[in-house]
Order: sequence, then structure tokens, then C-alpha cells
Amino acid sequence: MPLLVIPYPTFDPVLIHIGPLAIRWYALAYIFGILIGWAYARVLIRSERLWGGKAPFTVVVFDDFVLWVTFGIILGGRIGYVLFYNLPFFAAHPLEIFQLWQGGMSFHGGFTGCVLAVVLFARKRGLSILSLGDLTCAVGPIGLFLGRIANFINGELWGRPADVPWAMVFPTGGPIPRHPSQLYEATLEGLVLFIALAVMIRMGALKRPGLIVGAFATLYAIARSTCEFFREPDAQLGFLWGGATMGQLLSIPLFIAGLAFIAYAMKHPARSP
Repeated sequence: MPLLVIPYPTFDPVLIHIGPLAIRWYALAYIFGILIGWAYARVLIRSERLWGGKAPFTVVVFDDFVLWVTFGIILGGRIGYVLFYNLPFFAAHPLEIFQLWQGGMSFHGGFTGCVLAVVLFARKRGLSILSLGDLTCAVGPIGLFLGRIANFINGELWGRPADVPWAMVFPTGGPIPRHPSQLYEATLEGLVLFIALAVMIRMGALKRPGLIVGAFATLYAIARSTCEFFREPDAQLGFLWGGATMGQLLSIPLFIAGLAFIAYAMKHPARSP
């Protein structure tokens, strides 16, 4: 047992009730993640120095893209969770697939939906798929950070049993002190990843289309796989092949794809005015 167990600060997952409408922290995490990321992307687009000239698209065009990527993230995230994490349950209760307010989103599914949104929108508008993907990935850690904080507020996706001084007893995790793995993920997948990509952008990464996409995929896969060692696997899945979790297995192809994008970007000359 740990020498000190930090009491879990119990939160109400619903921020406020407005008549029959319940505004949940989980929904706000997505809303503010998209809005803050949108604002940050507009700043990056306006900086010609970062792109080696004018950005491959305008702020107005990116504004149109936001709706596409929002649907891609939500639909992909939900479909990914249904297929990868709890298919038997949803097959038996199909109407619950649409109850997004109950939680249940997959990053890897959301990332796939985001990729499809980027490809379809870029082809429709005649834009650079890689550059649009770079910008989307540059702002992605903002949403990841807020999403993991929302997981912590909801008291879900808690960690494995722990004897560290900062272990917590979660309301739905039994009486055993556990790792606050949501905060680990918020730090690595959110803050650390955002800072790493921001530094790369300052060093000229946007001048090499595909480099930020590759760095995002590779670094996220490493961060997620690391955090999975502290996170309790989903009860309906448990440990899978070789003792790995679903999150770790899904991160393997993401890591390999990231390396391929980095190699492709570094093989081509950087954009210049």
C-alpha cells in the first residue's frame, strides 16, 4: 500500500443542466479542443516564415475544413470504439452506438476519420494533402489533452493498481489505489507532444510536407504505448496477444506509418519562397 493516497476529487460529469439538456465535461472537451485548435491553426497559416512562403491554403479554406474534420473525428472515434473495443456489446445493443454522451471514443478510430476528412477535403479543393495533414496534426494534441482531462473528471479509464504516493482511489475502480493514468496521458499525449511539434514547426518542419504527420504518429504511438503500461485494460478485452493491450497493438501500425511519412518528407527538398 502507498504511504499516501491522494483523495480523488469527485466531479459531477455534468457541468450544468439547462432544462432537459445536460452539458457534460466530456462534450466540452471536444468543443474547446476544436475551437482552440482552430484558433492555433489560423495563427500558423498566417505565418509565411513557417511555410517557406505563403501557406498552401488560406484561413478561409481552413475554416471550411473544420466542419469536415469535426465529423471525421467524432464518427471515426465512435466507430473505432465500437469495432475495436466493444463490438459484442454494441451488436446486442445497437441503439447505444448513438449515445455519445455516455463516452466511448477510440483515438485510433478518430485519427482514421481525421485522415479521411483531410484526404477527401484536400482532393475536393485541390490542396496539398500532406500540408493539410501537417496542420491538422499540429493542433491535434490540444484536443488530446482536454479529452484526457475529461476522462479524469469522469473518473474513467483509470490506471492499474499502484503503490506510488500519488495513487488515487477512483469511485468506479474499487477500493484499490490506482495510477491516475488519465493525467499521464494528458501530459505525454497532450502537453509533451504539443511542445515537441511546436518546436519542430519553429525549426521549419512545415516546409517539408508530411513531416509533422509522421512526427505526430510516431510520437503519439510511443506516448500511448508507454501510458498503456500504467492504464488498466478495458474489462471486456483485458490483455491480448503477448500481454499487450489493444491501445498498444493499434499503435504499432501507427508508429510504422509515422516513420514512413518522416522518411518521405526528409527525402524531398524543403519548400522555399
